[in-house]
Amino acid sequence: MKRRARENDEAARKVTRRALFLGGCQAAFIAVLGARLRYLQVDQAEQFKLLAEENRISIRLIPPARGQIFDRKGVLIAGNEQNYRVTITREGAGDVETVLRRLSEGIPLSEEDIQKTIRETRRRSAFVPHIVAERLTWEQLSWVSVNAPALPGVTPEVGLSRTYPLDEDFAHAVGYVGPVSENDLAQLESPDPVLQIPKFQIGKIGVERRLEDALRGKAGSRRIEVNAAGRVMRELDRREGVEGADIVLTLDAQIQNYARIRMEEHSGSAVLMDVRNGDVVALTSAPSFDPNLFVRGISNPDFRRLMDNDHRPLSNKSVQGAYPPGSTFKMVTALAALEAGVITANTTVYCPGYYEAGGRRFHCWKRAGHGSCDLTKGLAESCDVYYYDISQRVGIDAIAAMAERLGLGVRHDLPMSAISEGLNPNRAWKQEKRGQEWRIGDTINASIGQGYVLSTPLQLAVMTARLSTGRAIEPRLVHSIGGVEQPVAEAPPLGLTPDHLRNVQRGMWAVLNQRTGTGWSSRSEDKAMLIAGKSGTAQVRNISAAERARGVIRNDQLPWNRRDHGLFVAYAPSDNPRYACSVVLEHGGGGGVAAPMARDILLFALSGGIPPLSAYPQNQRGRIESHQQSLPLRAPETFSGTRPTRA
Repeated sequence: MKRRARENDEAARKVTRRALFLGGCQAAFIAVLGARLRYLQVDQAEQFKLLAEENRISIRLIPPARGQIFDRKGVLIAGNEQNYRVTITREGAGDVETVLRRLSEGIPLSEEDIQKTIRETRRRSAFVPHIVAERLTWEQLSWVSVNAPALPGVTPEVGLSRTYPLDEDFAHAVGYVGPVSENDLAQLESPDPVLQIPKFQIGKIGVERRLEDALRGKAGSRRIEVNAAGRVMRELDRREGVEGADIVLTLDAQIQNYARIRMEEHSGSAVLMDVRNGDVVALTSAPSFDPNLFVRGISNPDFRRLMDNDHRPLSNKSVQGAYPPGSTFKMVTALAALEAGVITANTTVYCPGYYEAGGRRFHCWKRAGHGSCDLTKGLAESCDVYYYDISQRVGIDAIAAMAERLGLGVRHDLPMSAISEGLNPNRAWKQEKRGQEWRIGDTINASIGQGYVLSTPLQLAVMTARLSTGRAIEPRLVHSIGGVEQPVAEAPPLGLTPDHLRNVQRGMWAVLNQRTGTGWSSRSEDKAMLIAGKSGTAQVRNISAAERARGVIRNDQLPWNRRDHGLFVAYAPSDNPRYACSVVLEHGGGGGVAAPMARDILLFALSGGIPPLSAYPQNQRGRIESHQQSLPLRAPETFSGTRPTRA
């Protein structure tokens, strides 16, 4: 009996413990559930309210104002202008064709424009606006606003569009913008959402493309209320975006304009550098084109005209064109031989008009020969045989190493499209690329900038800047981004023997200032603006033995595309260098055509405008005065340098 009572008490205690445990679990569950309900209904109320509102609120991006581009003095190169346009929605218009024909009474709309707009509106939702016409005048936009009651569904709008006020002057360097393409988006890992905006424009070439991220800015947004069909009912709020950064280039608009006009009838390039800091002051490619055509939508005839032009106006020859440097390369060969110790400035080579090596005869440009030549005469009169001879003493590898030290065969990093690194060949290159051994004739050709050697006008300007200063000058195109000046490191010395460099500089001075020099007729008579330089001619065809025997055909008797390239490199003033210049003329007929252009560009830069006639040889002043007056240069007030405000 007592045992049963104890068992009953034990069982009761167990039931009580279980009841308490289950009750505690229930209480804990209710507490957690209550806390969760409070979190969802109180703490997260705003978040869930927003999620619910997204069923009727849409967030749309506002394209930012694109950063503007200026020259070194604040002259506007690429800016934004107000773009007056009209749009139409099929829902509001009803009979789209009737409304468009009424609209054509006030703004220019062809029958083709009308039919195209009708097709576009039918392909889209009824409430989606379609651009009917843009770049309207204020009077045309006003007419649309005044006649709004008779034009249902038509809305006048004001936006921004890119404009290039100096049109052709900076087409290659600055580039242009255009609508985002599928190819553009495919090249980006994480495309900016703003790129999805219809007809949003981005940089396509040049600075516009390479500095796109800085120029684009950041998009703003606006919250709008839409109905179930997606039609906009009202704007709830707006957050403005961040304008793109303004960019100041090192280019000088006035010098750039002069260089382009000076080369207008030719196919080629001119590059001008400030040798003190590497600033690229002018960088022009001829012929040029109007980048505004691409912004506004270039027509097929205009595009075909550019593509069919044998002077290739769309090509940026200053950085993309790689040419045999011809005799402008001779300073490289001379310095390589001097530094290697295989010659001195007084070493002479006899030139009978040819050089024999490997069972082959290599001709000098002067058929009768130059006689005995030392370094100065070899440069001044551009004796080929002198360089054939010394190249055999120093070898191609030392020549290639010197070329690289002077900036040739190197891709200089400027914010431009498709920059070429040229070609600086040596033994290893030929073995790797051609699977062939380097030959004696390869060195002979390379010694005068022919054969495999290729250089861009930019590289030749860099080479000239380094020769004039003895320092490893690097080109710079961007002065500041968003008001922050880009750092400029002091150029280190090239490590050349000062006497060797002075001897080469003396030879370049003799080219223009010694009566027997190849550039004598292109000299400056102003003692404060004397020029040192080197002419170059690059053959683009082989001259047969038969033609050489009966007399080489003159360039002006050949078709344009078979004439020699003409080159000239120079710096000034010769005693205290400020600028270095390179000019390359495709099929220009030789350095004698390029030399006057280089001289004129240098004198223009040093004079701050049209050079005084006293800087030219006496017997040329009448012709040069007439030529100066005929140049269609921009008015000086165009380059006042007052930076305009944003549109």
